[in-house]
Amino acid sequence: MDKDNDPARRAEKKEHVLACLSGSPTAVGLLQTAAKNAEALGAEFTALSVHTPETDRLEPAKREQFRQNVLLAQSLGAKVVTVYGEDVPQQIAEFVKISGVTQIVIGRSAASRRFLRKPNLTEKLIAVLPEVEIYVVPEQFPERFYRDVKTRLFRRMIPNPFDFLIALASLAAATLLGLLFLSFGFTESNIITVYILAVLLTSLFTKGYVPSVFASVSSVVLFNYFFTDPRLSLQAYGAGYPVTFVIMLAASIITGTLASKLKDHAKLSAQAAFRTQVLFDTNRLLQKAGNDEELIDSTAGQLLKLLDRDLIVYLESGGKLTSGRVFCVPGSVSRELFFRDAEQRAANEAFHTNRRTGASTETPGDAKCLYLPIRLGTEVLGVVGIWIGKNAPDTFESSVVDSILGECALAIENGRNARESQRAALRAKNEQLRADFLRMISHDLRTPLTSISGNAGNLLNNFDKMDPESVHCAFEDIYDDSLWLTGLVENLLSITRLEEGQMRLNLSLYPIDEVIEEAMRHIDRRDHSHRISVNCSSDRLLAQMDAKLIAQVLINLVDNAIKYTPPGSEIRISAEQAGEELFVHVADNGPGIPDDQKERVFEMFFTGDSAIADRRRGLGLGLALCRSIISAHGGRIRLSDCRPHGAVFTFTLPISEVKLDEQALDSGR
Repeated sequence: MDKDNDPARRAEKKEHVLACLSGSPTAVGLLQTAAKNAEALGAEFTALSVHTPETDRLEPAKREQFRQNVLLAQSLGAKVVTVYGEDVPQQIAEFVKISGVTQIVIGRSAASRRFLRKPNLTEKLIAVLPEVEIYVVPEQFPERFYRDVKTRLFRRMIPNPFDFLIALASLAAATLLGLLFLSFGFTESNIITVYILAVLLTSLFTKGYVPSVFASVSSVVLFNYFFTDPRLSLQAYGAGYPVTFVIMLAASIITGTLASKLKDHAKLSAQAAFRTQVLFDTNRLLQKAGNDEELIDSTAGQLLKLLDRDLIVYLESGGKLTSGRVFCVPGSVSRELFFRDAEQRAANEAFHTNRRTGASTETPGDAKCLYLPIRLGTEVLGVVGIWIGKNAPDTFESSVVDSILGECALAIENGRNARESQRAALRAKNEQLRADFLRMISHDLRTPLTSISGNAGNLLNNFDKMDPESVHCAFEDIYDDSLWLTGLVENLLSITRLEEGQMRLNLSLYPIDEVIEEAMRHIDRRDHSHRISVNCSSDRLLAQMDAKLIAQVLINLVDNAIKYTPPGSEIRISAEQAGEELFVHVADNGPGIPDDQKERVFEMFFTGDSAIADRRRGLGLGLALCRSIISAHGGRIRLSDCRPHGAVFTFTLPISEVKLDEQALDSGR
């Protein structure tokens, strides 16, 4: 069984309906039929237009009819696609194979058939796409339409006077050159090539096939008249001359036809190359854009280069359009025109209906601009308004504009998805931090609370039986654990207020030696196993600070050194002035901090992996709080190595007055 005709396989295959667009006056029924089929099948709906050399030569009435058919297809929910080529059946077949089209809706004329006629488009498609379902809609053209077609074809048979002059000039030049060749004794074959060259030049520099055919026939007549015996006569004595004339005529016609086709192909290739280059540049610029504003700037710049028209761009936000941004070319119309009520109504209509509105559409109203939705499927991400003026964009420009807007919509959607992914990742990280925080605080609070409750219970039940030394030891443990809990709560409250920007610093000039002395009175009394020394310069060092918070910084730094250095280690606190800053150092001669952890020690919840730390290592908030406090003061804190071993924490405070604001607080986060 053919895999494409397998019912199970067809059920799995997504349906895709294709309607072939044309400038036919009865294409309305074709498009409506295709839309109904797509709706019934739940299929994707595409309207395909093949841009051929004839497309650029359409008369205004038929071009307008084609544009109306495009608007109708868009209003019916079709995605309008334009491909370029001369062989229409081949272009349709290639698109069908690439896009996975399962049904083609096409019209077939009911006009009378003639003997030895060439296969029409429908018959060619059936021949090249036997596996695709082709739904043929009979087109009942009125007789007047056929008369109009014949009239237009007849008019196109008449060459442009300028093209006619080019053909005559080419033939005259070929005849003169042939006479010159004849005087030099050249053979007739050389003269024939001169006439073929004239036909080729005529095809290259004129429009259509009529001038080249005229040049082909005329070249045979002129050759017979001037270069065959008897000369200056249309008679020929040679028996082989009739065959020569026929071959010459055929060669001239074929050469002229091929030259015309080559010119048409060159034009199509140039258009396709231009379209590809514009889309490539657009994609490259959009990839560099960092936000929606830069995306709009890049898109508008490409549209300005393509159309050379003023335009306005709106973005969607919260289900409505934001304020439009106007982009103008030199010598443009007033910017105020884009903000008239009629223009605003047309822009909002394009946004809500997901279709073109304004000038050059079926319902222009009073709008002077054409409004196009920036859409991705059925979702409208913005609207572009283009100043129309006297002439609307042609078919080629419209197709490129649609492609640029499609690239823009995709870039906007990708940017929003990336930002949403970042927000989701941040939320996940915050959730993980919250979970880690709850787990760590539960663990760290349990140990001192257990110690406090255990010692308190022992005192309550056995106080009379305990010796004075045991009682003192129990009270000392309760006191130490309560101090540790108080410090933990203070750190939590302080860092929360700083992170939320709620803490206000009480700044004043304060001597640093008094702050260090105050901090030393609050250092955990368990530090008797460490040697702590203070060394300040003889001058009284003053700095702008909140003395209470700076004391908290010193307490945290010394407590950190006590936790992560072995008993007997030395901790040195020193202060000095350098320029307009006060430098405070807290150094120890412990094992130091590994290089791979130096960048993380100021992060919240980072506690390192030292085996020296005691059973209450903490939540990793102390150094994070230090960084927030110092940053709020306009200073900085850093970690370095102490020679020969150990660590040095250094923070700075400005000597001059500090102006605190919310931004300074945020910088400490």
